[in-house]
Amino acid sequence: MSLALQTFSTVKDANTALHSSGTRYLGGGTLVVRAANEGDISVSSLVCVTEPSLSQITVSGGRARLGASVTMAAIARHPELAALAPAARAVGGPAISNMATVGGNLFAPAPYGDFAVALLALDATVATEAGEMPMETFLAGRDTSRGIVTTVGFSLPKAESFRFLKVSRIKPKGVSVLSIAAFLQSAADGTVTSARIALGCMADRPMRAHAAEKALFGCKLTADEIAPALAAAGEGIAPITDPIASAWYRAEVLPVHLGRLLLS
Repeated sequence: MSLALQTFSTVKDANTALHSSGTRYLGGGTLVVRAANEGDISVSSLVCVTEPSLSQITVSGGRARLGASVTMAAIARHPELAALAPAARAVGGPAISNMATVGGNLFAPAPYGDFAVALLALDATVATEAGEMPMETFLAGRDTSRGIVTTVGFSLPKAESFRFLKVSRIKPKGVSVLSIAAFLQSAADGTVTSARIALGCMADRPMRAHAAEKALFGCKLTADEIAPALAAAGEGIAPITDPIASAWYRAEVLPVHLGRLLLS
């Protein structure tokens, strides 16, 4: 089956074209083109946008804003985004890294979407023509009905406050068994004053570990004090089963890897 490709110079024009049945937005193409090549007959037409702002990275006043077409490779090599580099590098090998985009990662189904896990932990906001919303709100109903994603914004974390871990069976670039991102703020004595933990592969899209976050509040990052958080990590999860791992296995290893991340 052939695919029609429509190219637009503005997001506004592309949004109009997306209302047609069978039309999908084309970013890096790492998922949508593969699906079409594998016989996904629901897609008959692809829409892409050449608007320059979609490929821009802006860092100012302690905040970063990433255009939806910014690639993982661009993030990994940007000197002011060093804290995000491990999450960006977790998205495939060199070929995928040079194609996979920020916007596409937001829509990637589990076991993909590792970079979206990092953005969720950082309390990022997602902007479309319809406005800006918290990442968690966007993920709850992600689709193109709100319009094409244009940018993602977040406060730059200090290196010591942000942690990311991807677990895979094939090193270094295999599909995720799970991924975890944690943004932790602590008092001078090491007591956790704020925690945001995001999980990948624990549902069909990235999710927050709210119970674990609550259990970490007021703790120091020692094996004994984080034990309640590890025990609570599985609350509310619905892990996926795929050829990489079963839902049971993912649930079993989640507290082990969360513990390693928190104690690293």
